[in-house]
Amino acid sequence: MQRCAEKAGKCERCEGSLPFDFTMAFQPIVDLSTASITAHEALVRGPNGESAASILSQVTPRLLYRFDQACRIRAIELASRLGMRESLSINFLPNAVYEPEACIQATLAISEKVGWPTEKLVFEVTESEKVQDQQHLRNIIQAYRSMGFVTALDDFGNGFANLDLLAELHPDRLKIDRALVMNCNRDTRRQAILKALVVLAEDIDVELIAEGVETQAEAVWLGRTGIHLQQGYFHARPSLESLVTGLEPALAALHRAL
Repeated sequence: MQRCAEKAGKCERCEGSLPFDFTMAFQPIVDLSTASITAHEALVRGPNGESAASILSQVTPRLLYRFDQACRIRAIELASRLGMRESLSINFLPNAVYEPEACIQATLAISEKVGWPTEKLVFEVTESEKVQDQQHLRNIIQAYRSMGFVTALDDFGNGFANLDLLAELHPDRLKIDRALVMNCNRDTRRQAILKALVVLAEDIDVELIAEGVETQAEAVWLGRTGIHLQQGYFHARPSLESLVTGLEPALAALHRAL
């Protein structure tokens, strides 16, 4: 595994401009137990709202490191400009981090510049690439937690993020993929798996977040089962360079239905 040239400074592989432009959309993560928005996830988009895939398709291996850094900076800048008060959740590419202490410097610098509290940063292991070195990822998560950041394992139950990673890593949060969430209100097999995850999460001290919640029935069933943190189109779609507001009445109604 190559390492950054400077352990205490900026990673030179992460610096420089990109040959394309991008921006961020923000999707809220809600908490039904408090009927409130608890965080916003920053999702990469084209400057005119083009899909994440259209941007990610332009990220070559040579650009991977600087793209990862640019995403963090753009997300924090926008969150600060929009007056976000909740936590900011950012995807990160573990294969783009050589040394956690060095590669975090740009994140710390922009946070200090705009006055963003680092304790309100959540780093999610993104689903877009296979983890090549689990020990390296474990080191990143341990380093980030020691710096006061919250960490999350994304898309659990689908693709690369499965039990083998959970056994090796110690994230603060576990985001349950839509593959397990869909039709959970009437699919008994998914219900059994999700109920087991609630017990597992309590045993290993992680918070669960249900991703891809698309119906009221799914939201209510999950809430009654103990999965209060939720994200998905039912609650709100991602909003380009803006924050979703006005969810409180709907969340209060869901809270009463639990």
